[in-house]
Amino acid sequence: MDTAVRGTPRNVFHLAIPTLDLEAARGFYVDGLGCTLSRRYADRITLNFFGDQVVCHLSDRVDTAPELYPRHFGMTFRDKQDWDRLLRVARARDLPFFADPFRRFDGGPEGHDSFVLRDPSNNLLEFKHYDNPTMVY
Repeated sequence: MDTAVRGTPRNVFHLAIPTLDLEAARGFYVDGLGCTLSRRYADRITLNFFGDQVVCHLSDRVDTAPELYPRHFGMTFRDKQDWDRLLRVARARDLPFFADPFRRFDGGPEGHDSFVLRDPSNNLLEFKHYDNPTMVY
């Protein structure tokens, strides 16, 4: 990939997702996960989602029966302590789990821990930590 377009730490990933209720989304992402509310409009909220940008757009077109594959998003933590801390926060704040913590590819180079939350509009969020940091990409 040309270095002029390659992602760098100073760039911010942007994701837009549907939400049925902006206040419920704000409660989940800000009060629940600890994200920062950056902007609020009548039809959307913009969040600092662990350093990237998530925009929750008001919509009546949400997935009523979500499945993890093929569509979900989340964060891959480089430090296991950060993954553990978010797991404790999610449990303490009684955030809705779609999948309790589990282990994938144990013993292999891509071994990682994961859990999946469900936001109030059925968007699925996966949070991971890889044992081998080179497997993040």
